[in-house]
Amino acid sequence: MPPSPHAKPQHAFGGPWTEEKLTILRKYLTAYRQIFYKNEKARYYTTVYIDAFAGTGYRTLAQPAHAKPLPFAETDEEDRQYRQGSAAIALGIQPPFHKYVFVEQNPEFAQELRRLKAQHPNNRITILTGDANAILPQWLRKQNWRTHRAVLFLDPYGTEVRWSLLEEIAATKAIDLWLLFPLSILRMLPQKHGPIAPLARRLTALFGTDEWQKTFYGQRASLQLPLFASNQPTTPERTVDWQAVGGYFLQRLDTIFHSVAQEAYILTNSKKVPLFMLCFAAGNPRGGPLAVKIASSIIKARKRRPS
Repeated sequence: MPPSPHAKPQHAFGGPWTEEKLTILRKYLTAYRQIFYKNEKARYYTTVYIDAFAGTGYRTLAQPAHAKPLPFAETDEEDRQYRQGSAAIALGIQPPFHKYVFVEQNPEFAQELRRLKAQHPNNRITILTGDANAILPQWLRKQNWRTHRAVLFLDPYGTEVRWSLLEEIAATKAIDLWLLFPLSILRMLPQKHGPIAPLARRLTALFGTDEWQKTFYGQRASLQLPLFASNQPTTPERTVDWQAVGGYFLQRLDTIFHSVAQEAYILTNSKKVPLFMLCFAAGNPRGGPLAVKIASSIIKARKRRPS
C-alpha cells in the first residue's frame, strides 16, 4: 500500500514504457523467488533484492517541480517523467525475499522509503542514503556472497552509473543485474567532432574505457578539440546509431559478467523514440546461464505482444 496521498515529496513518472519495465521486473523477481523457494538446495541461500536508485518506492501521476531532471540539456518532457516504484513491486513478491536494500541519494525520497519500511515491519529492509556509486560497493564488500544471492535493479535517471560500480557487482559472482542503459546518450554524441571534454569523461566513466571514441568515431585524436578547430587533417564523424551504441554496451557487460542476455528490451516514448535499453546480466558461473534463459524468455514474450 503506498504512503498517504498527503505525504511529501511526490515522485512522479509514467507512460506505457513504465508499465513495460515494471512488468518485466515483476515477472523476473517472481520466477527468481520461486526457484529459491521450491529448490531444496537453493533454499540454503539468503536472497536479497537491491534497488540502487529506489526513489520513494511508489508512483504518482503528476510531475513535481522539484523532480530531478535527466542530465541532458535536450531531453524531452517524457524522458523526465521516466521513474518507477520498483521498491514497492519487490516488497509485494511472494514468497518474499529474505532481505531488501534500498539506496537513494535524495534525503526526502529516502524518508519516504523509511515510511514504506514502516508499512512492512515483517521484512528485513535496509535503507542506504547517498550516491549508489560510492556507498553500494562498501555494502557489497561486507556481505558473505558464498551464502547470499541477489537481484539488483539499477534504474538511474541518466548516466549516473559508473563502470566501477558494475565491476563491483560482477565481482560478487552472486548477483543478477537488471540495468536501464540510457539510449538517449546519443544526444551527447554530435555527428561531427565528438562530445566536449566533460561529456567525453562522463561517457568514459559509463563505459569503463575511452575505446568508445574509436568505436563511435573511428579515432580519438580530435574528439575533445573546440567545435571549430581547423588545424586537423580530418574531422571525426559519428559512425553509430542507437542500436550500435546499445550493442557496444552489451559487449562491455560481457567482459565482466559470466552471462549476459544478448537481447535487451527497448523502452520507447509515445513517439516510438528509444529512451532506454533494459539489460540483464548474471555473475554466478553456475546459475548464470539459467538466469539469462529466464530473463530472455520474459523479454521475448513482451516483444511478441501486439503493439
